[in-house]
Amino acid sequence: MLASTPMTLRAVIWDMGGVIVRTHDHSRRSRWEARLGLSPNALEGMVFRGEAGEKAALGKIGPEEVWTWILGQLGLPPEERMRLEEDFWAGDRVDGDLVGYIRSLRPRYLTGLLSNAWTDLRHFLEVEWKIADAFDAIVISAEVGMAKPDPAIFDLALRQLGVRAEETVFVDDMQENVMAAQTLGLRGVLFQTPKQAIEAVRSFLAEPS
Repeated sequence: MLASTPMTLRAVIWDMGGVIVRTHDHSRRSRWEARLGLSPNALEGMVFRGEAGEKAALGKIGPEEVWTWILGQLGLPPEERMRLEEDFWAGDRVDGDLVGYIRSLRPRYLTGLLSNAWTDLRHFLEVEWKIADAFDAIVISAEVGMAKPDPAIFDLALRQLGVRAEETVFVDDMQENVMAAQTLGLRGVLFQTPKQAIEAVRSFLAEPS
């Protein structure tokens, strides 16, 4: 019986929040938490994992409705919204070096973005950050009405790239998402730092460090 030939890897799919865009400075969020008597990181949990944030990630409501909900939960007046929103995002930065590495993979490999995010992400990718061209396919949960770790959204990303699960590496900072990808047959990389993730991807691709 002939030994099976390892599947050639053809694509790398990346998560956005916590991977390509990360919060480098929590100080302005922390000031709001201290003012409102919230525990550390409670505001982040409310925004992303609260009822409104989860609806927004599925495209059921828009960003404005999320912030309206948050103001209501915190007992804040509408005029506080702009400052709260600005302070919440102020510490986030796009990792230009990581985007540069993603660009360097092409055209040898296809690159994809698979993000649980709100409807405004595409605007930021194309207009504000100007990094949309680094990806051959972009799948945003709010645009397709499903979110990781749902296997269906991984299948959609694979179809858009035109590759099989076994031909693909997936990078995410959430263990449950990496495990879901691995269950489908993708190679999974749990993001901890840019250096660690790049080395893991290179290892899968059998490329020199």
